[in-house]
Amino acid sequence: RLGRGLAALLGTEDGGFEGGSLETAELLHLAVDQIDPNPFQPRRHFNPEDIAALADSLRQHGMLQPILVRPLGDRYQLIAGERRLRAGIEAHLHDIPARVLDLDDQRVCELAIVENLQREDLNAIEKANAFRNYLNTFGGTQDELAERLGLHRSTVSNLLRLLELPDEFQQAILADRISSGHAKALLGLEDSRERFEAFERVVNEKLSVRQTEALVRDGEPTPAKPRIRKDDAHPNEPTAPSSGKLPHFIEFEGRLKERLGASVLIRAKTPERGQIVIDFHSVEEFERVANLLRGA
Repeated sequence: RLGRGLAALLGTEDGGFEGGSLETAELLHLAVDQIDPNPFQPRRHFNPEDIAALADSLRQHGMLQPILVRPLGDRYQLIAGERRLRAGIEAHLHDIPARVLDLDDQRVCELAIVENLQREDLNAIEKANAFRNYLNTFGGTQDELAERLGLHRSTVSNLLRLLELPDEFQQAILADRISSGHAKALLGLEDSRERFEAFERVVNEKLSVRQTEALVRDGEPTPAKPRIRKDDAHPNEPTAPSSGKLPHFIEFEGRLKERLGASVLIRAKTPERGQIVIDFHSVEEFERVANLLRGA
């Protein structure tokens, strides 16, 4: 699902290509007001709290990882690193480190997509729109796009199918009222009226993806498992803390997501016990994550 990273796409893993690699790219310190945004940026929303937290870190430690830019006339255009650029501006940094690559529009668009695919919080509709805009602008097939980005073809096709849904459905995904898993299940209903009725039930009854799949398949969602009250729980069985996920779990969860480039969920049963769940959506993604865990 997440495909290759920026380094692989830039050629640092296979000998480079016409635009050079990260290692050989010129490193400059550029004034933030000399850098224009990336017109191919698929992300439409940046969490202000995340940007503020990153800005605080930059004030204390500076920017350790350079952004990527390309020359454009007497200015520079961003390729990758918009969160860092926005945070640098908010932190009132005058200049920031940047590696300069000479790339065409198509490669810049590919890198913008790849950088954001590596981040789990990019919305499925934003990903789908990025794929559609790429194909409309540069042509090619879904197979060719998947190959260029190091993705499985089904990943591209499944995301593009979400754009077949009505705008109300897409807005619900963007607002996190339903997930892409809910939407994929709803696509199984060909009749538009039945699909909309099912959509309303999913939203109003807050059905899980599994319940939605059952609703589409059988006409009724499978009943949710009854919650066991804390007083009724077995005394030797841990129960989830009522205060929610602990801050150090949240921080570590974010670090794992960034390190593995995959969706990671830490389920805490008690402050001392729980589970770490790592999602993968293809054989290729499993092998990539497994190699990272092995230390390859």
